[in-house]
Amino acid sequence: MNRFIKLLTIGTLAMMLTIFNGLEAEAAGMEPIRLVVDGKDITHLTEPIIENGRTLVPIRFVTEEIGGEVSWDNETRTVKAWKGDRSLRMIIGSRVVELGNGKDAVVSDVAPRIIESRTFVPLRLISNGLGIGVSWDNATRTVTVDSDKSAAVEPFYNLNISSHKAGSYITGTSRITVTGDSNLLKAGNQLRLLLLDKADHKGYIIGMSDAATRAVEYIPEVENTGDRMLVAGVYDQNGNFLGGDSIPVSIRVIPEADMNGLVNNMVVSSAREITPRLNFAPYSVKYVFTNLSTGRVKVEENRDPYGPYTWNPMSTDSGLNTVQIIALDHDKNEYPGKIYTVNVQVPKRMTLSGVSEGTTIRNPVTLMANRNFDVRETTFLMRDPSTGMETVIQTIPYGTYTWFPGPEISGGKDLMVRVIDSQGNTVTSEPVRVNFAGTPQLQLQGIGPKQVVTGQAELTYRSNVEFADVEFVLTNRGTGETRTLSADPETDKAVYIPQSKDTGDWRILARGSYNGRIITSETVDFEVYAQETFGPYSVVPKDQFKSFAAGMAVQTYRRTGMSAAIQTSQAILETGWGQYVPRDKYTGKKSENLFGIKGSASNGSVTSNTLEVYNGVTYRIDAQFRAYLDPSESWNDHKLLLQKERYGIFRDVMYNSTMGAWAIRRAGYATDPGYPIKLMDIIRVNNLREFDKVTL
Repeated sequence: MNRFIKLLTIGTLAMMLTIFNGLEAEAAGMEPIRLVVDGKDITHLTEPIIENGRTLVPIRFVTEEIGGEVSWDNETRTVKAWKGDRSLRMIIGSRVVELGNGKDAVVSDVAPRIIESRTFVPLRLISNGLGIGVSWDNATRTVTVDSDKSAAVEPFYNLNISSHKAGSYITGTSRITVTGDSNLLKAGNQLRLLLLDKADHKGYIIGMSDAATRAVEYIPEVENTGDRMLVAGVYDQNGNFLGGDSIPVSIRVIPEADMNGLVNNMVVSSAREITPRLNFAPYSVKYVFTNLSTGRVKVEENRDPYGPYTWNPMSTDSGLNTVQIIALDHDKNEYPGKIYTVNVQVPKRMTLSGVSEGTTIRNPVTLMANRNFDVRETTFLMRDPSTGMETVIQTIPYGTYTWFPGPEISGGKDLMVRVIDSQGNTVTSEPVRVNFAGTPQLQLQGIGPKQVVTGQAELTYRSNVEFADVEFVLTNRGTGETRTLSADPETDKAVYIPQSKDTGDWRILARGSYNGRIITSETVDFEVYAQETFGPYSVVPKDQFKSFAAGMAVQTYRRTGMSAAIQTSQAILETGWGQYVPRDKYTGKKSENLFGIKGSASNGSVTSNTLEVYNGVTYRIDAQFRAYLDPSESWNDHKLLLQKERYGIFRDVMYNSTMGAWAIRRAGYATDPGYPIKLMDIIRVNNLREFDKVTL
């Protein structure tokens, strides 16, 4: 069947539009509407009704009266009407209507509905589907159906999918374009592409753009394969449907995996950026690097399918190597891509990291051999530049070594690292010239700057000499009261247990005796709060959080197109299934903050904890987190956060939970490289993609 039958003259088409406008405008009067089908008044069976300005009639009575047939599938709530080779198939509640045994489709402005156990549909649908004539007599308020008159398919909206025809095959990434009413396709409106299952007309948003662009890029997933209904819909800023078009298509994904950044026989001598080039949307990709000389295989798994990967070959990788990208779908099925053979020629390189040229060292430093080859022994060295004498600092197999040089080392020295590689060769780094203060140092550990001590604190220290009689001196900054705690000589520790009278501002230092001198650490200001404190709270029971969060997520999804699955998974991850929501540690005030956003909001803020590091020890300090009047405010605030310019690459693909998870990490939302996989695993295990299902 052609998309639009172009046999009618302009005058005839204008007449039909007048008829339908009459049906919609005039039928709203107070007098009952008569329904006459092929000369027979069947109003007594069921009177037509008006909904949203559209005349709805009982499809069974009309179809059977003209000699057609109607079937009903109660399980799928599907009604099909046909006469001869003309037919229409509808699902209750769906605007998408299939015509001609599924070979074409139209989007209705009113979905079929059940009224008193009868299926009512817009009269125009019967005309479109069965090709019969309809007229309106305003004087008698009569709808007349005449099966002896033919009618063309007349769309409900002036919008047309122009890039593809009904029955098109889509095998990979495709650009879907539309034409139509400029007032509909204007800036600010959103063009959404939906892919619906033919069985129930439910599916997912598969692309979005500003309607003014009149185009959407569709990147299919392997799971999309099959016969589907493709819908282009225009929505306003509140997510209200304004108009659309639909065609049946066949998704036949032929996965192709390739990458940019490599060509066969190229020489690779340094780090190389590789970018996936795919024609479908996978769960993740992995890279397989094989050294053809040694047979060594390196696999980098769970990598971003849409972002760059930096390959930094080692010296031991020198020689011919193959590089292959493999894409994985959501069921972890693998789709191998093209194999590139490259010549890796990377000279051995090694530098000492952890110190910088010309710096003065007083405190501990963490030394590391920054190298591009494998080693079996690593030795950190100090050399006297005046005598050339080398001193071994430490020998380890590999890794890092934290060194706290003693006061016997002073002045300018060279630091180096020397390794024995896997073949037994010795390699030494270039020296780094540094200065040593040459003084005894004592560092406090256990309490950090601005820390609020609310319970027992274990005090200790680290030093570059052996101290005697180490003690910790605590001074109340308000009263001047001083308290001294001695470190246990065997454990180098003391325990401070605050009392209620200690509440207030304090400072602390460590001091000890060395060669008859008293050496003190840096002074640290902190606070004591020796009263009841409050920890995180549960916003709802854990087994209710999924539906609790999804309720807000689905509302946002319908309004903006942002995947409800990814929203829900973020809330689950951020709050531990709603069990760890920030609460004011001093007052118990609830924040209703589901995403741990710092600052102040509609209900002010709450004081909770955040982490800092001082002298190698992690501790907690106070931080202000936004407080809301209810969780929905927190939810909406988080979505406003994602409207910032930096999250543009996320918003481009936010309709898809997988692409969105990778993009939000790439935009800098989380520093954890495993953040996308964590979100996607939560979505998969808990079947959260069900919340992204849509219909029209």
